[in-house]
Amino acid sequence: MARPAKEISCTEEEFTRLRRIAGSLKTEKRLVDRARIVIACLEEKKIRDVAAGCGCSTVTVNKWRNRFIVSRIEGLFDKGRSGRPDVFDDKDILRRISDLTQTPAPDGCAAWTGGQLARKIGCSADTVWRIMRENNICLDRQRSWCVSTDPCFEQKATDIVGLYLNPPENALIFSVDEKPSIQALSRKTGFVETSDSKVVRGIKSTYKRNGTVNLFAALDIATGAIKGKTTKAKKREDFLSFLNELIADNPPAGDGIQEIHVILDNYCTHKRCGEWLAAHPHVHFHYTPTSASWLNMVEIWFNIMSRRVLNGASFDSTETLSGKIAEYIKAYDSNPHPFKWRKRIVRGAEIQNSIANLKN
Repeated sequence: MARPAKEISCTEEEFTRLRRIAGSLKTEKRLVDRARIVIACLEEKKIRDVAAGCGCSTVTVNKWRNRFIVSRIEGLFDKGRSGRPDVFDDKDILRRISDLTQTPAPDGCAAWTGGQLARKIGCSADTVWRIMRENNICLDRQRSWCVSTDPCFEQKATDIVGLYLNPPENALIFSVDEKPSIQALSRKTGFVETSDSKVVRGIKSTYKRNGTVNLFAALDIATGAIKGKTTKAKKREDFLSFLNELIADNPPAGDGIQEIHVILDNYCTHKRCGEWLAAHPHVHFHYTPTSASWLNMVEIWFNIMSRRVLNGASFDSTETLSGKIAEYIKAYDSNPHPFKWRKRIVRGAEIQNSIANLKN
């Protein structure tokens, strides 16, 4: 004679949760099936009828019926499993990654990829990528550096950074440079739908050249405001003409001469301006060290302007290009913000030959 089944019951709250699981379209199927088995049992159906209706065996029905009686709804979830033991521990894999990256990458590649490292180590690519993420290792990203050979680098860099961080009183600080040969390219632009149904900007690969313009720009370090001027050339006369306009917009104060400090790189146009400087004794030039134009803060703004105005744009003439640049400068100056100096020098001594040396 068969043993009678254990009595099964539940609260209204448990039954509501079981119905929610059984009707969910996002819950894993095995959990949905278990909830339907328990619901059928709660409806006092016979075990063999529940098995036939749910497409499983009576053993399976009894298993999840009893699990629910003992552990309630939490008993329907799978218990944690230990899984296959690790072949390598994380420290060993990290050491192997460090050792391998010191050797040439296979298949003619310039650098190792996660998949190549995984095949060489004998583990999964997911494991390699996880360990690299946990240790902030990015093999695909690069950081370049430029070491200045200027014998007066320290003196010049200290002078310029000092103007950024501790400007003199009763003085204006301008970071000045030019962006030469900006091309007025006309090409078809619009929007396209990709194979994965995403709508992205479309730019035709062929274009027409309509000439170039040069952009002089002066960044007011204190306010972040920009004064810009486009020219056909970048000769010394154009540079000094731009400075004349900059000085005219910032005349000396009434109570005394207001000093103006101009930060420049070593481009030839910026040199041999002694006669002009003699005529403007309140203006002082500060040159960046050789191979260190990154010390000129206006380069940050040039990068922003290029992304906002030039990338992917179409201009039918140099006049249109100049107009768009002027329009952007006007809008930018309506709410300018000064930049905070946060750059750091990357010295050659900081470049390590292996990941292990850098992480330790």
